[in-house]
Order: sequence, then C-alpha cells, then structure tokens
Amino acid sequence: MQGRVLNVVGLIIGLCVVNVANAENQNFVHPGMLSTNDDFARAKRLVTSKTSPAIDSWNLLEKSPYAAANYAPNPVDRVVRGNPSWGKDNYASLFRDAAAAYQLAVRWKISGNIDYANASIRVLDAWADKLTDVIGTSDKYLASGIYGYELANAAEIMRTYPGWKKFPQFQGMMLKVFYPMNHDFITKHNGYGEAGLHYWANWDLVNLASMMAIGILTDRHDIYKESMNYVLHGLGNGAFNNAMWAVYPGTGKEVGLAQVQESGRDQGHSTLDIAIIGVICQMAWSQGDDLFSFNHNLALKASEYVAKYNLLYDVPWTNYTTSDGSIQTQISSGSRGSTRPMWTLIYNHYAGIKHLEAPYTKKMMDNFGPEAGAYGSNSGGFDQLGYGSLLFTNYQEAAAGKR
Repeated sequence: MQGRVLNVVGLIIGLCVVNVANAENQNFVHPGMLSTNDDFARAKRLVTSKTSPAIDSWNLLEKSPYAAANYAPNPVDRVVRGNPSWGKDNYASLFRDAAAAYQLAVRWKISGNIDYANASIRVLDAWADKLTDVIGTSDKYLASGIYGYELANAAEIMRTYPGWKKFPQFQGMMLKVFYPMNHDFITKHNGYGEAGLHYWANWDLVNLASMMAIGILTDRHDIYKESMNYVLHGLGNGAFNNAMWAVYPGTGKEVGLAQVQESGRDQGHSTLDIAIIGVICQMAWSQGDDLFSFNHNLALKASEYVAKYNLLYDVPWTNYTTSDGSIQTQISSGSRGSTRPMWTLIYNHYAGIKHLEAPYTKKMMDNFGPEAGAYGSNSGGFDQLGYGSLLFTNYQEAAAGKR
C-alpha cells in the first residue's frame, strides 16, 4: 500500500510540471508523433554524412524485408487475438503489416524514393478497405492499443505524401475500429471499472498511446486531451504515477530510480512499459507537451531502474500489493536481461536535450547496438517500431536549435 501513498504525492507534484498545450485546441504539428519533419531532416543529414549509429540503423532498415518496395500486405476483415475457443488467432498479419507500413514510410521520408511511399500506402489502404473489427479474448485490447499506435504513426508520416488519396478513409477506419476500443478499455477495463487495477500497466499504456496517436492523426483535440488527462490523472495502472510508482533518490549527478508497476511480474513486461512510456512522451513532445519532465523526470528514473536491474545490478525494492491482495516482496528475475529497441529515444532526449545523466539507459543502448525493428517471429518483437538509432540520435543538435 506504500506505493499508493507515493502516487498521490507524485500526482500533486507532477501536475505542476506539464503544460498540456494541445489540449487547449492549438493546431497540431504534422507529422507530429514519433518524428517531425525536423527530426527526419536531422536523420537524413546523419545518413548522408554516414554518421554512426544512425547510418548503421539505416543500413538495417534497407535490409529489412518489411521495408522492401514489393512488400505485399495481407489484410483481414476481422483481426482475432487471444486464441478464443470459437476462433483462431490471425493478428500476426496486422502486426507484420503495421511494421511494414512504418518502415516503408520512414524509408521514403529519408530517401525521397516514392516507390517506398507507394508501398506504404498500399499497406495502409488495404487495411482501411477491409478491416471492420478487432475481436478475441481480453487480449483484443492489447491489439487495439499496440497496432493502433503503430498504424497511426505510419499514417502520420504518409499524410505528407501528396499521392495518398485515401487518407480520409484511413482516418475514418482508425476512428471506427481502434479508438472506440481504446476508449472502452480505459474507461471500463473490460468490466473491471475505471481504475481497472486488475490489468497490468502495459494494457493501459498501449491503449493510451493509440488514443493519443489517433487524436493527432485525425486532428481530434478531444481524443488527444482524453489520453493526456488519463496519463496525468488516471486511476489505472497506466497513469504515469501508478506505472512508475516508487521513487528512490539519486546520488551525485544521478537522477534516481523509479520502480515500475510490473517490476514484480517479469522483466519482459517491465521493458515493454518503458518502451511505451517513451512512445507516449515522444508523441506528446512533438506536439509541444513535455511529459519527459513530468514529476521530475519520472520516465528517466523508471528507465534507469529497469535498465540497471536488467544489466544485472541490484536495485531497491518496495513491496507491492496487487489488485487481488497478494504482496510482491521482491523484484522478479523472470526474463532478467531483457531488452528492446527502445533505449535511444529515452537516452538522447534526457542526455541530449535535458543534459541529464542516464548511465544505465546509455549502457543498455550501447549494449543493444544499432536499433532496428520487428525482431523475431513472436508478437513481442513487434510491440515497438524501433529504428531509434536512426531517428533519435544526435539530439544535441536538436537542443542547439535545429529541432
């Protein structure tokens, strides 16, 4: 129960930090999710000058089968996730195509080759033309969140391509299929109520990411504000002060650590939490809202905590009481050593723009090497879009005024 006390204190402090600019109906920046036009221009300069690790990440993108101009989409009308007794999972088609749409969009935006633009919109149009439902067990809400934010990020890049004639149709599909599921989960949690503490943090986080992305994509300030308000004020485990709930002070130049809600579950999901928190912070940042600074750089403290433990160092622990009343008395070593292509986004913002120390996040980034995306054959390898070494490297340049 100690964590819940810390949440209330953190919420009071955190609300004083963030200025929710776009909740007040200012014009959205386009493209303005994971990357803006300035970000793409910076990435292009790094590729042209063959600067590592951006050029290494670019080389991986060029070799990716999901970034090939002849990529063929495989849309379905009803996506099924959760292997229900009455159906069969087919959601792999969606997560592979979402990865392809994004990788092709990035490849076009940096190279200027319209073959990749046309390939990306073929994928997006195919799904807009066919998809009507995302169904299954409760896992359908993981699909609505993860693939919602990923598709929206691909489409946000491609909206700048003059040849995309069916963009309004794609916007309509996202509002009809994905947003209602995001809203339903955040407000009702599949029957567990507005707080929905039955569900781990990542369930909320992915649906909040999708909601925010769809708000930007469709120029719906009400949807964007709904996501931001839940991040700041929400009752569920995905609200930032609940997702990163026990804060430990740092020493010297270190900012400190923050235990995440899934630390006692396993490290695969703990790293997923950090990946999606980074996505949410970056999309808000592109719109002028600084969630990175929320509650005294809480996201950095959480990244440092997860990185430090998965680098096999000891970290502090506070007992956590789950929704069913069980008490987690120690951090979980399950999947310890987990990593994902996510560290560059977090490190380069805090080190490059805010000039803060992030030693464990940096070590994880360095150990991972140049980031690609869509690794492995399981869905977990597609939970994040990747290529951070290409898109988020050299934020020192951004901090100097070239953002």
